[in-house]
Amino acid sequence: MVAAGTHRLRQREFVHLADIKARSSGFVSWERVRHRQAHWLVECIAEFMGVFFYVYAGVGSTASYLLANTTGMNGIGSLYQIGIAYAFGIMFALIVCAPTSGGHFNPAMTIAFTVMGRCTPKKAVRYIIAQILGAYIACLLIYVQWKDLIQEASNILEAAGTLDAVMFTANGPAGVFALYVPPGTNLGRVFLNEFVCDFVIGLVIWSCLDPTNFSAPPAAAPWIIAFVYAVVVWGYSPVGVATNAARDVGCRLMALTIWGKAASGGSYAAISALTNIPATLLAAAFYEYILADSSRVVTPAHADYLAGHAAHEEHCQGVILGRSVSPGSPSLDGKAQEQTIEHV
Repeated sequence: MVAAGTHRLRQREFVHLADIKARSSGFVSWERVRHRQAHWLVECIAEFMGVFFYVYAGVGSTASYLLANTTGMNGIGSLYQIGIAYAFGIMFALIVCAPTSGGHFNPAMTIAFTVMGRCTPKKAVRYIIAQILGAYIACLLIYVQWKDLIQEASNILEAAGTLDAVMFTANGPAGVFALYVPPGTNLGRVFLNEFVCDFVIGLVIWSCLDPTNFSAPPAAAPWIIAFVYAVVVWGYSPVGVATNAARDVGCRLMALTIWGKAASGGSYAAISALTNIPATLLAAAFYEYILADSSRVVTPAHADYLAGHAAHEEHCQGVILGRSVSPGSPSLDGKAQEQTIEHV
């Protein structure tokens, strides 16, 4: 059965966790609630935690580098370490949280999916709030954990008479959390730097989402996406790059909470918070219209991935209605394994 945009995924038997792991009646009741009334909350928590992983790893590494240098503990941290930390944070987010929420972890990705019809506006608003909150809470925790060294660094800078000049720069205590560029920096070049970096990241992400890409199976996607972020940090962060509106807005809100309006970042704040959105939309359009090809075949790994998601949705419906769905059986809406890949 073939129609425009649809294809019957191959039939196969799936073993669900519920089939091999005994569950208490209380847990079964919770899953029914989770799949029906609370699914949106669980997804938002996953988005929150995904951004938390990313920010907690990357900003924590930045703290060790900047504060150690300020307090004279040279040799602790480096730009290489920061790039690796962000990469692993993103990888952990995708591995741990993406199976629950779909793994947006970036307002730009959520907006792109919404524009393309893969995410509803209501869900997008919830996701973006959860993402920004994840970055905000991660930064608050990092601030508390590093409070002694932050205060020590501030005291050293104050004794040297440079605290006011350095505090709200990339090398100051506030620069651990919020992003800043030096006064007099050409913001046009900073914008170009941000846009190009975000465009490259978007292309790599979309290549990993392409079910016909044999070079990027689902299991490799977290590594590929993680390291494109690392490359951007290594090569272009000294110029000024945010890459993620949730990381930028959430962390800047935290800096505003601690240090007040002086931490706002001025005109650069708009560039760091918003540039990645049009850059990601352009990357998505470029990949879909130029690099993607609907005549290519879906890879076996992606076919299994899509079929697994379809089986999960069927099983969820069975849990909600209180009846089981046998492996390979038609779905409850009578469409069997027919799936629109755009919607999986």
